Formats: sequence, structure tokens, C-alpha cells
Amino acid sequence: MIAPMRNRLPAALLAACLALVLVFVPPAPAVARDAPGPLPEVALAELPVEGREVYALIHRGGPFRYDRDGVVFGNRERILPAKARGHYREYTVRTPGTKSRGARRIVCGGAPTAPEACYYTDDHYRSFKRIRE
Repeated sequence: MIAPMRNRLPAALLAACLALVLVFVPPAPAVARDAPGPLPEVALAELPVEGREVYALIHRGGPFRYDRDGVVFGNRERILPAKARGHYREYTVRTPGTKSRGARRIVCGGAPTAPEACYYTDDHYRSFKRIRE
């Protein structure tokens, strides 16, 4: 016996919609990298003034504006070079005109006041640039 058309229509419609989505929606760009290569660099002088201020505070040991400044950064995105948990710490770079912490951060690895390397992100960890003095 042939099934009534009303039972086959939703499945056919779903299949057609799925096919359209697969054809017209581009894949999301990959963020995490298995084997990070060299990251782009940014000169310290090219950071926004708020970034330069935070960078100086990091090297002085504070005081920092936000409670979350100095907390361990987990590097879950795996964009920064792989290191043991606790190696990286994050600091907020204030964004004028925002009431929240905004998207800008500096993440440093190594000793808190003498980091081996620091990285800047202005898109909340989607990309990083190594800060060059």
C-alpha cells in the first residue's frame, strides 16, 4: 500500500530545506589550530592608548581596573602556543563607550610582571597578535 502524500510531504520538505542550507551556507571559518604557526605581530606603539596603559600595568604588577584581570586564560581556542594550564593570564583593555568589559584583551604568558610574550585581541579571543615592543 502506498502511504498517503501528507505523510511524505514533511520529510520531502525537510530534505529540500537541508539541501538548500548545505548549498548556500558557507562553512564557518576555523578558529582553533592544531599546530599554531607564527602569529601576526603588532607594535606596542600601534595598540590603542588603553592597551598601552594595560601593558605598562602588567609589567608593574597593577593595580588593575577589573576584578577578572590577571585570571588564568585557558587558551581553549588553541590559537596561542600550547603551554601548561596557568601559563597565560588575561587582562581587560577598556573600550571607551562600553559599559561592559568589551572585547579587547591582552593575554600574557610566563611570570606575571615579566611575561615571556603578550598577545592582543580586539575580537574577544577570535584572533591574536603578538605584541612587539
